Amino acid sequence: MPQQVPSVNVPDLPESLPDGVTLLDVREHDEWTAGHAPEAIHIPMGDLAGRLDDLPADNEVYVVCRSGGRSARVTAYLNANGWDAKNVDGGMQSWQAAGRPMAADNGQPTVI
Repeated sequence: MPQQVPSVNVPDLPESLPDGVTLLDVREHDEWTAGHAPEAIHIPMGDLAGRLDDLPADNEVYVVCRSGGRSARVTAYLNANGWDAKNVDGGMQSWQAAGRPMAADNGQPTVI
């Protein structure tokens, strides 16, 4: 049976993240470039272990990927290593579908 991780649905997230809350996007660079949440910190899943110092240790962390699979694994990893992390169910696909703000490095933001 897969490990259950704490999670949150996009509509349950505050429109603007309060102090002490970090949104961590763990998708690959091309996914990030195509479209991401403006307030997010980008650390691809494969780089996370070497970049834990880039993540505020005392913040609550919401972890997002494209659909929720990678972010669930990262959430479990972070929680096992002392963070207070929650998976964003449905990922950036749900974020975009909910009409949440998005930014892109070039052109119209989208989720790939």
